[in-house]
Amino acid sequence: MNAPLLQLSGIYKSFGPVDVLHDISLEVKAGEVLCLLGDNGAGKSTLIRILSGVHQPTRGEMRMNGQAVSFQNPREASEHGISTVHQFGGTFPLMSIGRSFFVGAEPTKRWGPFEVFDRRKANEIAVREMRQLGITRIDDGNRLVGGLSGGERQALAIARAVHFGASVLILDEPTAALGVKEAAHVLRIILQARKKGVAVIFITHNVVHALTVGDHFAVLIRGAKAADFRKGEKSREEITDLMAGGEAMAELEAEIEGYMATHDGHPPQVA
Repeated sequence: MNAPLLQLSGIYKSFGPVDVLHDISLEVKAGEVLCLLGDNGAGKSTLIRILSGVHQPTRGEMRMNGQAVSFQNPREASEHGISTVHQFGGTFPLMSIGRSFFVGAEPTKRWGPFEVFDRRKANEIAVREMRQLGITRIDDGNRLVGGLSGGERQALAIARAVHFGASVLILDEPTAALGVKEAAHVLRIILQARKKGVAVIFITHNVVHALTVGDHFAVLIRGAKAADFRKGEKSREEITDLMAGGEAMAELEAEIEGYMATHDGHPPQVA
């Protein structure tokens, strides 16, 4: 069996006295989709920031290919092959597809004594990489990104990450703002990335989308891992109930705390 490409062991994160993540242990392998499920406030965003180098864990260890790693900033995470695509793709609406694809890493050519942006090369590569992910209607790299659909913008961002060597691709709610057709297209792109051997971490609260593409699943509730299972081990209803149970428990605890605060610390009476 293949060893994990990325492995987290006992990750904790606190901000001052506030504990946000508690003992998170996860792993994802190359060519596998790990779905990270949880409602708002579950701790998904904090975990993403740790993986991408924005935050450092308070405790715990992260390994890549068996080697301990520690990222002080997003650049270090990127240098290790971790790329994060956020909900709106991180693309630039007023740029062309080719320019947006290579922003910060533009190919150049000689023009007399100068080096200038090689527009033709950038456009050719951007269109080719998008088509390899199934976006076949894009054939002109000069088109503005703002004219693309939401799913196509996600495809552009994912294609860019894969082209620049991402071995771990973190997708933060990529289908949340999309319609059914566009979301289905993004899910197909996730499967294409998996076929290329990329380890995909798909953050979502949509159980149907997760079950469509996922191999491995983890549910976070209030900063802790509530479940960790493989495809086929839990039904859609079981996963939904698990997530809803965590939210209901949080609401119940908040209600009890509120009651006790107004009743001199006495718990509510049960008839």
